[in-house]
Amino acid sequence: MKFLLFTFVGVVHLFSLNSGKAIYKNDFSRRTFQEIKEEIARYKDVAKAIINLAVYGKAQNRSYERLALLVDTVGPRPSGSKSLEKAIQIMYRNLQEDGLENVHLEPVKIPHWERGEESAVMLEPRVHKMAILGLGSSIGTPPEGITAEVLVVTSFEELQRRAPEARGKIVVYNQPYVNYSKTVQYRVQGAVEAAKVGALASLIRSVASFSIYSPHTGIQEYQDGVPKIPTACITVEDAEMISRMASRGNRIVIQLKMGAKNYPDADSFNTVAEIIGSKYPEQECVFKHMRELCSNTITCASFKPKKAGKEFSIQWIYVPEVVLVSGHLDSWDVGQGAMDDGGGAFISWEALSLIKDLGLRPKRTLRLVLWTAEEQGGIGGFQYYQLHKVNISNYSLVMESDEGTFLPSGLQFTGSEKARAIMKEVMRLLEPVNVTQVFRTGEGTDINFWIQAGVPGASLVDDLYKYFSFHHSHGDTMTVMDPKQMNVAAAVWAVVSYVIADMEEMLPRS
Repeated sequence: MKFLLFTFVGVVHLFSLNSGKAIYKNDFSRRTFQEIKEEIARYKDVAKAIINLAVYGKAQNRSYERLALLVDTVGPRPSGSKSLEKAIQIMYRNLQEDGLENVHLEPVKIPHWERGEESAVMLEPRVHKMAILGLGSSIGTPPEGITAEVLVVTSFEELQRRAPEARGKIVVYNQPYVNYSKTVQYRVQGAVEAAKVGALASLIRSVASFSIYSPHTGIQEYQDGVPKIPTACITVEDAEMISRMASRGNRIVIQLKMGAKNYPDADSFNTVAEIIGSKYPEQECVFKHMRELCSNTITCASFKPKKAGKEFSIQWIYVPEVVLVSGHLDSWDVGQGAMDDGGGAFISWEALSLIKDLGLRPKRTLRLVLWTAEEQGGIGGFQYYQLHKVNISNYSLVMESDEGTFLPSGLQFTGSEKARAIMKEVMRLLEPVNVTQVFRTGEGTDINFWIQAGVPGASLVDDLYKYFSFHHSHGDTMTVMDPKQMNVAAAVWAVVSYVIADMEEMLPRS
């Protein structure tokens, strides 16, 4: 990285760049949309070369094989675990050996929770050992467990109507599965709502589109001022059976034991690698003798000298324009974390590998980030955003794959209508693999911070029914993954990220 050193005397007036609020450099493009379409069409041969390499060429099945090696070697990678940190160190070496640039680790403090031994046994009206998975950050039970009668409800509204019945009981939620975003509220908030009405514990029907007697775990959130009670997910089958029993007037008693513990936050890392852009680095200044001269900032744009007229010196460093591709490296502690989100992490790595193997270098920097502690609510993504948001105007597109890498049907996209029109043209380049659709609402736990601040965002769309059948369960293993489908997903990811990074202008914003 090159530095240019300048020295100034006197008071300098500079435009303010507030933290996280961007000055969008290309909002007033004079080019017509027809000219932009013609520019994108010229990438047809490059897109075909990427597709051929990923789907039919020497790189086919590479992302699958790389992923299988990691998850077979390391296994699940829960936040705060030694296995997660082992995976991060392995990936750090892998990215270096792959010849990517600026490979580094960015420190993050992350939650550390362990489930311990856990069990649930129905004692009445018959003895039945239940399959359960404690929910993230749940407290444990006393060593002897909690033995109590059950109250079954199908919604928070029913729980409120029957609040007097809940005190001293275990609340079992048998909420119907509508879709993930609507149904997951019971997993996240179920313990809090049950505790508010005096319940001793809560058991939640797993949030799953399909079940073969497999519980699904996930994060849950306690609330200040509300007692913390143990909480776990049970299978769809057991939730429905208990509900049927209750409807017949049976008295249901369950003994719940959970050895869950929360530990102090652990040290971890976001893992970063790049293909450095060829044309659009941007200059940003960092002050020499910053402690003496600056007030609470290191950016020239909001520099406030303490003493007018005093000499000061600054260093100009190159800050690139960026297209970010990502997935998260952590997982829950069941299965192998192959689908959630090993696949998304590894097609993001594969996108950079494909571009590098073809000798391509886009005008903007392509940045790969493998997030840590996504499952705890995007901890790694949030800390990355806090660290880098000062350069938010330099991000053209943020991409996260975290809903499976099955055969994709297109991209979800959030951005201005002008940007959406551009993305539709880019997706036309993927006609050879029949993945051309642009849907609404690009999202990702780790990139939502950027999207909410106005940066265009994209995520992969594929078979969500299959995804939520295995999500956060013992079934999330390499057996779920399909190498041919991963090849197509990687090709889509690589074509989109490369073209957006190489176009003459950044994506327009609202």
